[in-house]
Amino acid sequence: MVVSPGAILFGIFILLTSLQLFYYLFFFSRVSSFKPKHRDSSQQHPVSIIVCARDEDENIARNLPGVLVQDYPTTHEVIVVNDNSLDSTKYLLAEMQKTFKKLQIVELEQEAKGISGKKFPLSIGIKEAKHELVLLTDADCVPATDRWLHKMQDAFSEGIEVALGYGAYQKAPGFLNKAIRFETFHTALQYFGYALAGVPYMGVGRNLAYRKALFFKNKGFTSINHIPSGDDDLFINQVATKKNTAVVIDGDAFTISKPKQNWKDWKRQKNRHYSTGKFYKASHQFLLGLYTGSFILFYPFFVLSLIFFDWRFAFIPFVVRLVTQALIWKSAMKKLGEQDLFSLFFLWDIWMLFYYVLFAPALWRKPKKTWN
Repeated sequence: MVVSPGAILFGIFILLTSLQLFYYLFFFSRVSSFKPKHRDSSQQHPVSIIVCARDEDENIARNLPGVLVQDYPTTHEVIVVNDNSLDSTKYLLAEMQKTFKKLQIVELEQEAKGISGKKFPLSIGIKEAKHELVLLTDADCVPATDRWLHKMQDAFSEGIEVALGYGAYQKAPGFLNKAIRFETFHTALQYFGYALAGVPYMGVGRNLAYRKALFFKNKGFTSINHIPSGDDDLFINQVATKKNTAVVIDGDAFTISKPKQNWKDWKRQKNRHYSTGKFYKASHQFLLGLYTGSFILFYPFFVLSLIFFDWRFAFIPFVVRLVTQALIWKSAMKKLGEQDLFSLFFLWDIWMLFYYVLFAPALWRKPKKTWN
């Protein structure tokens, strides 16, 4: 029996659709159906919040007060590591410390040789932390509510050493803002979904917590000091496990950042972030690569199936995947506060095809030695 080329193309399309459905049903549906575990009581741990800053005086003035006024009666401190700033960050922090006694300032006046990126100042901040739980955010982030600290630390039940939070971006008019927010949502759909399925592979430094003991047990960032970025995703990729990782999906626990204002800056930022992907564990690279590859090939093989096979049969798997995706995206977007993006649902699906093609070369580029 001779199989026609059209049937082969359609068979590949069915395989790609099946792979996409597997990821949506096994991983991403866990985010859309997520419900926090009910607890009869909530323990409040002593916490050290750590923020690293380099020439961030405007962000410090705008965002740090939101970190300092958290509604959390239990012992906590806010450590700001001022990493060789040349602006007025030093003087601004000194003035803020007069009002906020929980603010601790660490001044760095020398660069660390051979350690690029944010890892050295962050390591110093963790070393200076008085408490076992360290909660990390960036100078350009502000907690969405004064319950952020409470919600993030509440994830640390017995055996939990890592808590993954969501770092959202401010909403503003324009397609770039929506594109940035959708990419952030789509990334969270993956790292939350994988973690909930027992395969945690990354976190974001805008909203991340872990135990100080875990940091030192792993010898800090020693194994990744030569890589400019990765203080969040690569570190979590090394230390997070099925049993020691929790996710925090709660609007009160989000942080909010100001997104890039032009395409050039955003592309530079994403290229830097994606350049660390090749250092993930092989199993994580395989899972992420299989999803990305099936996503990129889905539409080309759909079109080929329409042309060279029976279009009526081609539409069946296409619609099944589209409906499944829509249902999961809609619920997950609501949970992550991005529900306004759903009106452009089909556009985002097409956009991700071009997005992956655009940033794929970053996986092979050498990372630039900068973190700010």
